[in-house]
Amino acid sequence: MTNATTTSKQVAINDIGSADDFLAAVELTIKSFNDGDLIEGTVVKIDRDEVLLDVGFKTEGVIPSRELSIKHDVNPDEVVKVGDSVEALVLQKEDKEGRLILSKKRAQYERAWGDVEKVKETEGVVTGTVIEVVKGGLIVDIGLRGFLPASLIELRRVRDLTPYLGQEIEAKILELDKNRNNVVLSRRALLEETQSATRSSFLADLKPGQVRKGVISSIVNFGAFVDLGGVDGLVHVSELSWKHIEHASDVVEVGQEVTVEVLSVELDRERVSLSLKATQEDPWQVFARTHAIGQIAPGAVTKLVPFGAFVRVADGIEGLVHISELSGQHVELAEQVVSAGQEVFVKIIDIDLERRRISLSLKQANEGLDPEGTEFDPALYGMTTEYDENGEYKYPEGFDPETQEWKEGFESQREKWEQEYAAAQERWEAHKKQVAAMLAEQAAAPAIDAPSASNFSSDSASTGALADDEALAALKAQLEGN
Repeated sequence: MTNATTTSKQVAINDIGSADDFLAAVELTIKSFNDGDLIEGTVVKIDRDEVLLDVGFKTEGVIPSRELSIKHDVNPDEVVKVGDSVEALVLQKEDKEGRLILSKKRAQYERAWGDVEKVKETEGVVTGTVIEVVKGGLIVDIGLRGFLPASLIELRRVRDLTPYLGQEIEAKILELDKNRNNVVLSRRALLEETQSATRSSFLADLKPGQVRKGVISSIVNFGAFVDLGGVDGLVHVSELSWKHIEHASDVVEVGQEVTVEVLSVELDRERVSLSLKATQEDPWQVFARTHAIGQIAPGAVTKLVPFGAFVRVADGIEGLVHISELSGQHVELAEQVVSAGQEVFVKIIDIDLERRRISLSLKQANEGLDPEGTEFDPALYGMTTEYDENGEYKYPEGFDPETQEWKEGFESQREKWEQEYAAAQERWEAHKKQVAAMLAEQAAAPAIDAPSASNFSSDSASTGALADDEALAALKAQLEGN
């Protein structure tokens, strides 16, 4: 029998020392914090009311949900995720329950103040997201709760602030007071700076005579301002319309799109003068193009003067009927023949485009018309008639003078011609009724003798009227027949 060898177990060498030495070593593995310290940790748990953070302390740090974000009533899951590395500020090293109370928003707040103060010193720009709409403005998350007044959001005051929620915006810092936790922002100041640079460049490219599109931005007593795309120009009331107007609102309204011509640019004063009427055809030019001497035009008496009466024959166009052209009989006062507001037909006897004057005759218009007559000259009542360089009548497009028929495919031209013809005929019929009424009135008033029937001889035979040309008369008959 062999002797058994007994081997005793060896105990590890105690390299720590006593129990007190052991506790001291454990303490060395636990981080030590003081109230107000900024520490980092990892999110290990998320509850509705709090978030637990592993910060290497003997217990996990607790961030109450109200201390997670500067945004009120926030859902913790929207702010952090498990595993996120988070910086927090120590609010209380040990509460009555022995917990380490932390604040993420206070840590963010401390960091942000330093950054924001540097931005303010350098007059820089901060960027943040709109997190709330409050009375009088917006709350912007720039690491702090920055207040952006409604009057400082845009260049012009904004009424509905809701669309800004969630938007990321840039702004300048107007006020900064850490003691009062007060940060006031201005986006308008930034826009004005940007606009100033854009405005200078825009004005440099703007030249008199250019035609630009814009929008009426405001109306004032002396005219209207037009936004040309970041730069406002003034259209003086005298440049709004060819006709006389009392106020800009008679012609334009805020928000209306317009086309204007640049009259002048003052770079040093950053002033732009514009004209609306310059982009519209002069009504005098229009009248001269669409009317001819010898034509009969409908109008309305606007005012009576000692030497006659003024008659409006088109929008913004007035002509004078001299007292000698009011009637075939001697007239002392215009009131003996016409009254203000009365509708009349007058003959155009002169057009002075350069001096913007039109001479009219009521006498010649009436003397040349038999109220019972059937001879109708459409050219005399405004229907367009054109002649070539040889004085030959130019037939309307689509009408074949040889066949006296309208060609296929020219239905719209035919319709337009027929409409013009019908309008001229309607004016002729109205003129005949007016002359008939005037003759009846004169017959009942012995003070002014009515003109005799023998006076119905037209002196307009040489005006190139439609009925004076045989070919044109044939065309008229053919067109009337069709």
